[in-house]
Amino acid sequence: MLIQCTVYRDGRKSVDIGLDQIEAHLQDPRNFVWVALHDATAGEMARLQSVFGLHPLAVEDALSGLQRPKVEEYGDALFAVMHLLTLDAASSPHALPQRLHAGQLAVFAGPRHVVSVRNRSEQSLAAVRARCEREPDLLRQGPGFVLYALMDEVVDRYVPLTEHIEEELEAIERQIFTEGAGREIARRLYALKRRLRMLRHAVAPLLEAAARLHSGRVPPLCAQTQHYFRDVFDHLSRISVAIDSTRDTITTAIQVNLSLVTIDDSEVTKKLAAWAAIFAVCTAFVGVWGMNFERMPELHWRWGYPAALALIAAVCGVLYARFRRAGWL
Repeated sequence: MLIQCTVYRDGRKSVDIGLDQIEAHLQDPRNFVWVALHDATAGEMARLQSVFGLHPLAVEDALSGLQRPKVEEYGDALFAVMHLLTLDAASSPHALPQRLHAGQLAVFAGPRHVVSVRNRSEQSLAAVRARCEREPDLLRQGPGFVLYALMDEVVDRYVPLTEHIEEELEAIERQIFTEGAGREIARRLYALKRRLRMLRHAVAPLLEAAARLHSGRVPPLCAQTQHYFRDVFDHLSRISVAIDSTRDTITTAIQVNLSLVTIDDSEVTKKLAAWAAIFAVCTAFVGVWGMNFERMPELHWRWGYPAALALIAAVCGVLYARFRRAGWL
C-alpha cells in the first residue's frame, strides 16, 4: 500500500504525486523522490524497480519478510534493512511477560530516490518525514540524510525497549527472594531473556552495518552525512553495552533463582529425613516388642506397656529436640 510519494527540490517539499508520475519529475536533476510503502505488493515493487533500477535481490529481500539487519551497496545505491520492535499491544500492561513483536523496514536509497518499505509493523514513520521537512538545510543533502533520519528514528525506538526490560528485571530481582515464587520467577526470567535476545538480534548486526557508513570507505551516498551516521553508531554502541550488561544480570538472576530453589528443596528434604528418622525409632522399638515369643522379658510385667510407650516418646522427644536445634525441623 502506498503511504506517500513526494518530490523534493533543494531541500524543500515540492509536490505529492502518484507512482505513475515519478519518471516525469525525475527529469529535473534538482529533484529526488521519497516513496513510503506499507506491506508493499509485488506489483508495486516491480513498478518501482523499473523506475529506479532497484536491484532484484534487494527487492526480493524487501518482500520476503524478516531479514537480518544489514546495509548493502548496489553500485551508487544502498539497501538497508532494520527491525521495528514493539511490545505486543494485545498483552495487558500487567501481563507477565509482554511479547515483543518484530517488523521490518527496508530502505532503498539512491542519488535521486528513497523508497522505504515497512512490513509487518504498525509503527508509523510520519514523524521522520516531518522532521526532514523541518530541516531543509539538511534535507538538501539528499537521500543520504533521509536514510540517516530513518535509521536514527528506528534506533531511538530501541532505547525505551531496553529501559523497559531493565525495569522489569529490577522488579523481578526485588521478588526473587520471595518464598515459593521460584517457578514463576524462572518463567519470567526466561521470557525476559528471549525478548532481550530479539533486541540483540536487531541491534548487533545494525551496529556492524552502521560502522561502514561513517568510517573507512564510506559509500558516496553517505559522504556528506557520515558524521550523522557516526552518531547513530554511538547510540547503537550504548544500547549494545546495555544489552550485554542486562544479559549478564539475567544470567546471574537465573543462577540465583535456581540456587534458591535448590535450597528450598534441600530444606524440605531435611525435614522429611528428620521425621523419617523419628518414625524409624518408633518402628524399631515396636518391631522388637511386637515379636510373638512366649518367653520374652517384660511380657507379663504390669507396667510394661506404659513403660514402652514412655520410652518411645522420650527417645522421639530427644530426637525432635536435636533436629530442632540443628535447624532440620
